[in-house]
Amino acid sequence: MMVVDAMLAVLAVVGAVVVRQLVVGPTDADRVVALDLGFVVFVAVVALLAVRLRTPAMLVLVLCATLVGFLATVAAAHLLERSSS
Repeated sequence: MMVVDAMLAVLAVVGAVVVRQLVVGPTDADRVVALDLGFVVFVAVVALLAVRLRTPAMLVLVLCATLVGFLATVAAAHLLERSSS
């Protein structure tokens, strides 16, 4: 389980970088990309916790969150494209 703990620590560092980019990001597109990466980090943390806690039922949450994240990314890209025109 040390590998899973190390991966969770790396994801915590990535989460801190994402928060910094959300605050500092010079454009709206940078903020949207950072938000999308933050959601991917959240899903990865949930998946790693499912492995660490040995609860495969949490993987259903990962699948649903992945679908929602994809749809949110498509919607955000569409909104950014409309606002830049």
